[in-house]
Amino acid sequence: MNPFIEWTAAAVIVIAAFFLLVGAIGLVRLPDFYMRLHAPTKASTLGVGGVLIASMLVSVGHGRPGIAELLITLFLFVTAPVSANLLAQAALHLKLPSRAPAPDDAVPGRPAD
Repeated sequence: MNPFIEWTAAAVIVIAAFFLLVGAIGLVRLPDFYMRLHAPTKASTLGVGGVLIASMLVSVGHGRPGIAELLITLFLFVTAPVSANLLAQAALHLKLPSRAPAPDDAVPGRPAD
């Protein structure tokens, strides 16, 4: 296999691993459900997408088209935001509290500066 493809795939996997690590740390460290929901949907999607792109590069290097990896990537990029939106709507419906500070004009009765 071409060394350029190998090095490129390795670099993409390292970048993807960084995004996966950031997503995992965010999932553990963030204080409430809404903030925790943001970490895996953004960072982990980029991480898994990077791993799949590296897999596509390696499969092209071996002479296969990598269609399965492309379909998995497209499926992931479509379903992750939709599932996060549904989880957030369910949390809002259940009235889960948030620790995020609200702007002054969003709270009734609090004067805006």
